[in-house]
Amino acid sequence: MDNQAATSCSACSPDQEKQIVKQLTREAEASLKEGTLFFVVSARWFSGWERYVGRSATDCLSDSPSSDSDESTSKPVDRPGPIDNSELIENDSQSEGGDFDLVRTLLEGKDYVLVPQQVWEKLMQWYKGGPALPRKVISQGVSNKKQLNVEVYPLRLKLIDSRDESTHIIRLSKKASSHELYEKVCALRGVEREKCLIWDYFNKRRHSRLLYSSHTLEELNLQMDQEILLELPVDRSYASQHGRDSTGNELAVVPMEPQRSHQSIAGGSSVSNGHSTSYSLDIKPGNVDSIFKDADEGLGGQSSSGKGEKGGLAGLQNLGNTCFMNSALQCLVHTPPLVDYFLKDYAAEINKENPLGMHGELALAFGELLRKLWSSGRTSIAPRAFKGKLALFAPQFSGYNQHDSQELLAFLLDGLHEDLNRVKRKPYLEMKDRSGHPDEEVADESWQYHKARNDSVIVDVCQGQYKSTLVCPDCSKVSVTFDPLMYLSLPLPSTVTRTMTVTIFYGDGRGLPMPYTVSVSKHGQCKDLIQSLAVACCLRTDESLLLAEVYKNEISRFFENPSLLLTSIKDGEHIVAYRFPEKATGKKKLEILHRESSSAGIRKYFGAPLVTYLEGEPPTGADIDVVVSRLLSPLRRTSSSMIAHSNGEMSSGCSVECETKDQPMDDVVDEQDGPSQQLSNQLFLFEDRGSSGKPIFRDTVIKTGNHTKICLDWSKEEHKLYDSSYLKDLPDVYHKTGFSAKKTRQEAISLFSCLEAFLREEPLGPDDMWYCPNCKEHRQATKKLDLWMLPEILVVHMKRFSYSRWFKNKLDTFVDFPIHDLDLSNYVKKKDGNSCTYELYAISNHYGGLGGGHYTAYAKLIDEDRWYSFDDSRVSPVNEEEIKTSAAYVLFYRRVKPQDKGEKTS
Repeated sequence: MDNQAATSCSACSPDQEKQIVKQLTREAEASLKEGTLFFVVSARWFSGWERYVGRSATDCLSDSPSSDSDESTSKPVDRPGPIDNSELIENDSQSEGGDFDLVRTLLEGKDYVLVPQQVWEKLMQWYKGGPALPRKVISQGVSNKKQLNVEVYPLRLKLIDSRDESTHIIRLSKKASSHELYEKVCALRGVEREKCLIWDYFNKRRHSRLLYSSHTLEELNLQMDQEILLELPVDRSYASQHGRDSTGNELAVVPMEPQRSHQSIAGGSSVSNGHSTSYSLDIKPGNVDSIFKDADEGLGGQSSSGKGEKGGLAGLQNLGNTCFMNSALQCLVHTPPLVDYFLKDYAAEINKENPLGMHGELALAFGELLRKLWSSGRTSIAPRAFKGKLALFAPQFSGYNQHDSQELLAFLLDGLHEDLNRVKRKPYLEMKDRSGHPDEEVADESWQYHKARNDSVIVDVCQGQYKSTLVCPDCSKVSVTFDPLMYLSLPLPSTVTRTMTVTIFYGDGRGLPMPYTVSVSKHGQCKDLIQSLAVACCLRTDESLLLAEVYKNEISRFFENPSLLLTSIKDGEHIVAYRFPEKATGKKKLEILHRESSSAGIRKYFGAPLVTYLEGEPPTGADIDVVVSRLLSPLRRTSSSMIAHSNGEMSSGCSVECETKDQPMDDVVDEQDGPSQQLSNQLFLFEDRGSSGKPIFRDTVIKTGNHTKICLDWSKEEHKLYDSSYLKDLPDVYHKTGFSAKKTRQEAISLFSCLEAFLREEPLGPDDMWYCPNCKEHRQATKKLDLWMLPEILVVHMKRFSYSRWFKNKLDTFVDFPIHDLDLSNYVKKKDGNSCTYELYAISNHYGGLGGGHYTAYAKLIDEDRWYSFDDSRVSPVNEEEIKTSAAYVLFYRRVKPQDKGEKTS
């Protein structure tokens, strides 16, 4: 029966496969619910299947119109081999239950796609392969903000058995219940549920016992890769007296600290960790056992601060790509008005009824974390409880992928405001048309309207007001509105810089080619471009880069002069770089070109050449055969069913031609030319691109010059064996990598120039038209922003990230921002006597590119008048002159009042 089905399915045409998958996908989406299974499939394999059936990426998994082109339908593509998901799996990650761990840095669309279970079963029926990587749909968010998402990365826990201290991997959904965890542990270790205890063993310290209950692992704040402890307390008295279990083994646990009840500053119950600090906890019916969970989350279970040790110097542990959250939190918890507010009793202002808020839970979680950070001395804190609340109310920040610290700040400030909104019942107020009235009158009325519905410490401290003026280009209708201002998002002018995209190839075959987008000075030199690329690709000190221009699929020139001006490289030129493990001065270059036959039998060149260096004695044909195979090895398709080439040689059918520059043709010596000496790759000598070439055999010795060219003919077999798309300079290759690079520090741009660019009058975009009440039509009006009223705390976000169809880019432009005496009086329209001078007190920094960046923070302890660096758990003092870098992403300023200036002067 199976053979008949397989035969039937294998007879399906590409179009039939396409229609079947689309129909099954439509049916699966119509019945989507929690628990529905999806399967992770390699994007590399799936894109090959899409080309085979004649559809563009993801069309088959959606109802979007077909983007088939004449080209795609007229050129048949070979049927893909078996499904191969091996590149998605961590090495040696299969658990005792047969599950696999996925590589943590995978991105949907770039590395993998998700297909419904019915589609997976059909693809397996047609193509076989695997392994299967099933993932469940889970519901995230609160009741009124529920989202259905596929849990690509289930929770991975390390179970430590106290009897023998062995470690075992447990994989469960974060939505799995505690009793499901018990059942899985008991089945894995062969123990009875009634006789075992499981402990939250985060940081190898026993925090709380996990009850056999319906609480989810997410609610219990269990984190990816953390430890849990299995204990069998057969004889509790013996264990407590001797520190051993009934079998005589030492217990890998420590006694719980005695708990003492206190009253929290937020008005709820709290417990003490046995030291000087108490923590508020939200006790719910049926959840009593978990109240001690985060009573002390210090690193290694260390105690709180000692006598005389100042607060505000605690780090935040990284829970898995949470540096973005740690950076944002350190800036907020060092904001003086927020510190004063959350260290007092704010229970009366918790708004649990606000439908736009989080029932007060986010504010409570943030307040508890702030107080821990200010009371734990230099002990690092694990923000597990806060991350759990954040994921509950903002599923976009759940999981373990990197996110944007500014996006988190925007959500957190808004969420804290709604949780602390003093307005319990927001009145409905209708704004009147105030055209022709004085700006002061309209602004005051708008602010009073805003305050009638929004009144919190966040509004008091962080919100100002800006004026927006729209002018219709047809009838000159002027519309003026006044809106609340939470932070300034400033563009970065790039008038002195130039963006360049360079693909870096490994000259020794160690990895795949990768495009990097870097910004350099428009009037810089080649050495500046090399320096930017070196930072972007993390070039080691013992490595070098060789720049080159590709024209008509071969190297037209090498940029070996570091002083060559970049103005000699035009924007449209195809620039590549080759990465070598050491300096290659004086070595001989080997350039490998690529050629394939068209349907008409005409051989055409394609892609960017590969370049390496030759050393030692003149190479033979066999030597070059090995070099070619090594350089192509990263391009090898893992799913190919072709036989791997042995002894480093490529499969037969791939011919190579050779040309030597600076070397006469007669210097190529044929030692033997019999059939027995023929290579698996035949080498040919050619004088120009149009020649058929003279064959070179295994023992042929090539006396190379300074630059030797090899032409590699690609047959259908080689296209099956290797992915040649990595050699092509096409937008989809860059889109597939999704990589953007770190850039070098450039000529400084003033923060004031960024502000002026933000306030400059400009037309609205075609996708952002304004409906003119006079014309009764949408018009591309001009828009002008003005600062009307500034807040006590001014948050400045520098828009370093830019997005286009093919690229995600980061601008590492160095912005020169004031630390002291930021005077904005010339930019503020309302003259109300409030100071317009600000002082910097915190910075959220971002280093690196979008794919592998890292966030840190600088924060100033105001009372100490000293700056500190906060890099996750690591906290260290830093000099004020060191905080100005091109990594500065979000700036935090506080208003300087006249009395503050007087105190500073005295």
